[in-house]
Amino acid sequence: MTVRGELGGGSPELAGLANTVLQPGFVGVEVPDWLRRRLGEGLGGVALYSRNLVDSVQIRALTAALRAENPDVVIATDEEAGDVTRLEALTGSSRPGNLALGAVDDPELTERVAREVGRDMAFAGITLNYAPVVDVNSDLDNPVVGTRAFGAGPRLVARHARAWVTGLQSAGVAACAKHFPGHGATATDSHTDLPTVSYSAEELAVTTLPPYRAAIESGVQAVMTGHLLVPAYDPDSPATMSSRILVGLLRQELGFDGLIVTDGVEMPSVAERYGVTGAAVRALAAGADAICVGGERKGAGVVGFIRNAIMAAVIDGTLPEERLAEAASRVRRLAAWSADHRRAPWAAPSESVGLAAARRAVRVRGDGLPLTAAPQVIEFVSETNIAIDRATPWGVAAPLAELLPGTTAVRLCAEDPLPPQADGRPLVIVVRDAHRHAWLSARLDTLLSRRPDAIVVEMGLPGPETPGGPHITTYGATTASGRAAAELLSGRFSPIRDNHESNTHG
Repeated sequence: MTVRGELGGGSPELAGLANTVLQPGFVGVEVPDWLRRRLGEGLGGVALYSRNLVDSVQIRALTAALRAENPDVVIATDEEAGDVTRLEALTGSSRPGNLALGAVDDPELTERVAREVGRDMAFAGITLNYAPVVDVNSDLDNPVVGTRAFGAGPRLVARHARAWVTGLQSAGVAACAKHFPGHGATATDSHTDLPTVSYSAEELAVTTLPPYRAAIESGVQAVMTGHLLVPAYDPDSPATMSSRILVGLLRQELGFDGLIVTDGVEMPSVAERYGVTGAAVRALAAGADAICVGGERKGAGVVGFIRNAIMAAVIDGTLPEERLAEAASRVRRLAAWSADHRRAPWAAPSESVGLAAARRAVRVRGDGLPLTAAPQVIEFVSETNIAIDRATPWGVAAPLAELLPGTTAVRLCAEDPLPPQADGRPLVIVVRDAHRHAWLSARLDTLLSRRPDAIVVEMGLPGPETPGGPHITTYGATTASGRAAAELLSGRFSPIRDNHESNTHG
């Protein structure tokens, strides 16, 4: 495909359509000049990441500056309000994430949390939230979903998907259910490679699809595609580039008429196969309406290349202009929905339900709590997926040191030696997804063989039961979850005892 000139040989009208369907990211906490120019030319969307966001004052100024260049721009981010947070990336989320909400299994609480998220986003001037994750986490080895899912049961995930969508959109922010048609039954991270969902169409109908049906019935404004190969529907093309999945399944069978937005087209799972521009064109031709790009590829260059590639595809007949116009109209329709629901500015929320919700999610097995002395804390740092910001704080040691002065802590990676054990002091071991990391499981076994009285705090997806003393599960590593665990350890509230039957499967 050859692209000629800044407009790719096409008309300004065609350039306008191509601009409208793009949702790029950028670098910095202010609007760069190239982005101002693109917005002035009709760029339809912008994706914000933690690299762009500092605090509420700066975020409001940033979104106002974006909207000053194009009042109808769709401003998006993925504020899942759990381990994946953008608005609170520097502090950690003040709320529990999806898995914790699924463990509580109170849809009214989930709706209230999501409404608070929506009010924060509306106050910040954000239009579209790439959330909630409604994947059914049916594979414990899944490296990309984990605590981002409400649980492993389709009915549970469906009822919380319904509640989260309802709560978020009641605040005037569009929700986006992801990653269609379901990323939970995979053991491959689509940020790095192309996962295959091996379910039959009949199995998909009763496992991965019920949450999407619930979200659609609740009026969800957008659905994000997953870069997933689903042979039951299309053995050749990933869902993002499959008309059988986007049109045949999502539009026709499930009846969704809102915005279909892609996961990042710069992700290697599709970019290494089709190129960033090829992935974008294929996605639009297959039925996607908005192209998200900017996680790892950001800047004027890639935006221009994609825009020009879209125009060239229309000119050479690869992408019907009617399909591009339809996609652009859906972007404009979402922008109009947002403007209609943004009539009165929201005030900043004064009191959050986050910590109370995190306390309700904490589960305890075994005896030996609360602590009677300041402990030694060992926090193990294990690999997380790329959607979770590495710099976002997590853990139990910091809040526990506030509550129990004299608490000491060390944070260890795989290659670090175990520290000497302090005589006579309680030992608290903090892990994330221990069952997914062989080195971490081995370290945990070694420590528990020496100190069977040690307290284990699992802040990720709980795996098979481990031996030893008290075991605390927070179902997420948010700041709220860490604080709740610290309060439990120090005796600030009474825990819910684990009856070995997880609500996350219901």
